[in-house]
Amino acid sequence: MAGSPTARRRRLSIELKKLRETNGFTCAQVGEALDWSGSKVNRMETGTGRVQPSDVDALCRFYNTDDELREFLKSLARQAKTKGWWQAHGNGIPAWFSIYIGLEQDISTFRQYQCEFLPGLMQTPAYAVELHRATNQMTEEDIQRAVKVRMERQAMLTRANAPDAWFVVHESTLCNIVGDRALMRDQLERVLASLELPSVTLQVLPFDAGSYPATGSFTLMGFPDPEDPDIVYRDGITDAIYLEGADDVREYTRAFDNLRAAAASPHRSVQLINSLLKEYSQ
Repeated sequence: MAGSPTARRRRLSIELKKLRETNGFTCAQVGEALDWSGSKVNRMETGTGRVQPSDVDALCRFYNTDDELREFLKSLARQAKTKGWWQAHGNGIPAWFSIYIGLEQDISTFRQYQCEFLPGLMQTPAYAVELHRATNQMTEEDIQRAVKVRMERQAMLTRANAPDAWFVVHESTLCNIVGDRALMRDQLERVLASLELPSVTLQVLPFDAGSYPATGSFTLMGFPDPEDPDIVYRDGITDAIYLEGADDVREYTRAFDNLRAAAASPHRSVQLINSLLKEYSQ
């Protein structure tokens, strides 16, 4: 069963929608039968509203599920109400990004393309601070909270069940000097250290790669349970989008595979990073 509250909430939503569709009802029909609104049923199935164990019990009895499934779904509802460790950091974590962190805790595969800055899971505290300060929207206290969360997130790459993580970064992310050259030297050293982990692979998309199938950074998250579909994540300055449709996931997966094909090999990418590291060390 999925571990984080966010993942449990998502799994519960998936299961409730599956039950309704299997029984051949619309949201409006279920709502009418239980003296709810159809929109309430829809919110429960999309994860946009809180689901109480009592609501799950009512739905399961209406769908005539067995006791084992009913208790499992009620357990998901109870556990989905708990808070994740990252939520203790308050304003340092926007609500829309809190959802992402919750999902990230349970992934089994991680595919990310970065075209502006180096991946958050490989950043040093100093590099992350500079990026947050550039927004001019956070207090120093909130910046420190956000950076602490980012550093704690990096533990996922070293845990026993670390996800299979594959990164493609544009060469500009290595050349764009964040802070100063000394900071960039330390940052590239951190990237190289991350690449020593058995579950981590990185490729650099060089300036001379020609055209390639991407219009911005994105992340593909896969989950160990086949009942939990993959998710595409893209963020902006004030919000993010989460794409779960099979067609969307398929197209982004294809785009990532094409980016990998256009990028330098992992070995050549390490050589490129080492070459820039020497420049920053002079």
